[in-house]
Amino acid sequence: MHPNPAFRGAERTQNLAFVKSRGFGVLSVNGPQGPLMAHIPIELADDGSWARLHLARFNPIARTALPLDCVFVVSGPDCYVSPDFYQTPDQVPTWNYIAVHLRGTLYAEPPEELAPHLNRLSDHFESTLLPKAPWTADKMSEGTMAGMMKAILPFRLEISAIEGTWKLNQNKSVPVRQAAVAALQQLGGESAKIAAYISTKN
Repeated sequence: MHPNPAFRGAERTQNLAFVKSRGFGVLSVNGPQGPLMAHIPIELADDGSWARLHLARFNPIARTALPLDCVFVVSGPDCYVSPDFYQTPDQVPTWNYIAVHLRGTLYAEPPEELAPHLNRLSDHFESTLLPKAPWTADKMSEGTMAGMMKAILPFRLEISAIEGTWKLNQNKSVPVRQAAVAALQQLGGESAKIAAYISTKN
């Protein structure tokens, strides 16, 4: 995480809301032969005290002795910022981004926790697709879901710390930030998304 306190001012509720809205990230642990990572969706408790997730049964993390200290990284939009965007001299290139780290301990969950976790996860993300009629597991043929679940295992992350970096040019003056916003908006894509976040910090 960036050490500059100017980029570390997001409140806990803001970091939690960001993780929930993204819902996907990278789980990292130290395995016997070195770091292990998995790109997976996550179910986060409202108060940020725990998260549930699942891994393929043969994922190296799933086959590592638990509990283990871990970090779950959720990244948001990011973009390159040219010094020219600031319209003021003596600037340097930088990269703006949002990232939240959930630190804690990873535990294996009982098998009976898997189905409820998967249902809550799909219910949450299906709700983001409204007005589409939500998909539910009962749309699957009898026995199909149970068979597929044999290939995955449930886990729980007990969260001890939440660290957010919102690097959005907070160390610049308002006019300089506004100039960057105008340039980034014209680029569209990830740059425009970052511009929208910068605007909320002005």
